[in-house]
Amino acid sequence: MRLLADENFPKPILEALRAEGHEVLWARTDLAGTGDVDLLDLAESDARIVLTLDKDFWQIAVQRRSPLERSGVVLFRVHPATPERLAPLATAFAAADTAWAGHISIITVDGIQMVAARRR
Repeated sequence: MRLLADENFPKPILEALRAEGHEVLWARTDLAGTGDVDLLDLAESDARIVLTLDKDFWQIAVQRRSPLERSGVVLFRVHPATPERLAPLATAFAAADTAWAGHISIITVDGIQMVAARRR
């Protein structure tokens, strides 16, 4: 899977995803200084799924002029967001037989919720 992880995403989780064969760009090192709107635009043009802990991505995705088609946003919600607590959610994400593109999703310990990304 082609992924773009927000700068707040923990490195150990990214390393685990890479070890499983996923192609992961990390905003902190690969796209330092890039704003959230630009990250989402890049994800859409590059057909990558955005992984984030930041609720702002949800709002940015909903307010885009054109809906997400080639990318999607996956918001991981767990407190505290430590690598140990995020690991099971990342495993569920990677194992899910789901078309993430075109959706805004939330993953919690209770499961996965998906909403189609559409124009308001």
